[in-house]
Amino acid sequence: MPVNLPNLLTWLRIVLIPVFVGVFLLPFSWAGPLSAAIFALASITDALDGYLARRLNQQSRFGAFLDPVADKLIVVAALVLLVQVHGHIALTVASIIIIGREIVISALREWMAEIGRRASVAVSGLGKLKTIAQMGAIFFMLYEAPFAGLPLFQIGEWLLYIAALLTVVSAGIYLRAAAASLKGG
Repeated sequence: MPVNLPNLLTWLRIVLIPVFVGVFLLPFSWAGPLSAAIFALASITDALDGYLARRLNQQSRFGAFLDPVADKLIVVAALVLLVQVHGHIALTVASIIIIGREIVISALREWMAEIGRRASVAVSGLGKLKTIAQMGAIFFMLYEAPFAGLPLFQIGEWLLYIAALLTVVSAGIYLRAAAASLKGG
């Protein structure tokens, strides 16, 4: 494992997961805003580690492996916690769609890498838009309390539903791009 700043930021994201979960579960009014801040910090390190890896020419196969794993771990942890506390049917279904897509597309990318076709399922602009909507949704839902008169939790819910829709569409695009390889595999 190459020790460099981008990989350290990825490891920081993984180390923040139990801290994030612990803070979220605290019985204090500030637990939501603080867990949202921790999630935001993790999201920022996600954007920063990739940028720094390219900018500092510190890209590595290990970093390319670990970065999406760290992303998925914190998103899944956040969605599970939100469903545990606010688990109405629409939120639960949207979370299952998002988590299921992450598992399927990760497996698809691994399969495509195995057969030398990883580039055909590279992250798309729609996938990045889905990630932005998803991260914003989770942040607002974690913060939960209204801010400056805005109902952040409800805004987060709607963003999560948009992210779930983008999840389905982007998964379809990735599966279509890989269809010929999957048939022959």
